[in-house]
Amino acid sequence: EEPVLLAELKPGRPQRYDWKSSCETWSVAFSPDGAWFAWSQGHCVVKLIPWPLGEAELCKTSERKSRGSKVETWSHGTAKEKTLECGQIVWGLAFSAWPAAEDGDTDPACAVGLPCLVLATGLNNGQIKVWEVQTGHLLFSLSGHQDVVRDLSFAPNGSPILVSASRDKTLRVWDLSRDGILFASGDTFLLSPGRQVQVLSGHVQWVYCCSISPDCSMLCSAAGEKSALLWSMRSYTLIRRLEGHQSSVVSCDFSPDSALLVTASYDACVIMWDPYTGEQLRTLRHVPLHSTLDSSSEIHTSSLRSVCFSPEGLYLATVADDRLLRIWALEFRSPVAFAPMTNGLCCMYFPHGGFIATGTRDGHVQFWTAPRVLSSLKHLCRKALRTFLTTYQVLALPIPRKLKEFLTYRTF
Repeated sequence: EEPVLLAELKPGRPQRYDWKSSCETWSVAFSPDGAWFAWSQGHCVVKLIPWPLGEAELCKTSERKSRGSKVETWSHGTAKEKTLECGQIVWGLAFSAWPAAEDGDTDPACAVGLPCLVLATGLNNGQIKVWEVQTGHLLFSLSGHQDVVRDLSFAPNGSPILVSASRDKTLRVWDLSRDGILFASGDTFLLSPGRQVQVLSGHVQWVYCCSISPDCSMLCSAAGEKSALLWSMRSYTLIRRLEGHQSSVVSCDFSPDSALLVTASYDACVIMWDPYTGEQLRTLRHVPLHSTLDSSSEIHTSSLRSVCFSPEGLYLATVADDRLLRIWALEFRSPVAFAPMTNGLCCMYFPHGGFIATGTRDGHVQFWTAPRVLSSLKHLCRKALRTFLTTYQVLALPIPRKLKEFLTYRTF
């Protein structure tokens, strides 16, 4: 079933022609509970939008759009759309939901007045600004990077650990629960670099992307290099280089059970890795739909921009320069669905599945239907086991070889 365009959001400000008003949507993000959506629409602003809670409401939005009305503002309950004035071009976005304090315990984040849901924004000047989602207030800024903060990733376990990737060729690890307040002004906290835990150096080019594994044991980073780097989130040391691409790696993502890692490159390929062993499990090649293109233009037009896993871990979505959104199933080497889109830069699945958000160079965001799948009992069991078992631990189990191959995703 081909993806269907449900809705499209456009920047609310006219495009200016100086570079500081760049309108490209380099990042989109859903909150972990799916209640909020954020997009960097250019013009140095971020839009925070309450996401419709049900598919029926989104379909109504789609129906209104098909009748010719423009979709500009969404809201549900008492939550309202917000505009965050960041003062700099926004490149990276990341939500985090931190657990609230229980039984009188003081949550380390709440100790400095932080809410349970925050949005981090990576800016053109190297700063990271962290915002309170419910009110849209700026909570604090993190300084340390010397160039554009290209991407951000919070630890998926709800801890206040943030990793940032920058054009200064480094990654930085921040612990937002650590003391580091210089002074407070109103509702805004300004923080010292005391919250910076570690600087990870190893790339020789701009770092484009960073992704923390769902089990919070590994970090993958992609730069303008032919290899991606895999780091330990426990010791903050380099585990291995993943070498196999023929051009710059620009995007990476872990599967929901942490058993798989995908990397996307300008070489028009997605490589699926076993992050524990470094083994290449599969290569997905982006072949142009029109066979009339010659081989020299094929690489250029199919250069990848973004890759992401679906929430259940059975599908991938990719965005490439050939103006196509592709959806892949793990067991096939060719896409199972295509959708035409213009100048795509990023893509992300809705946390509960069924939708994909894509950002474009025009500053637009488009929402597409995605295959809804009922996971098999076999896959659910594999996913549950791989959440806490590494590849090496699976291979050491006294079970049949075919079962080991299935559990380690080697039955493609």
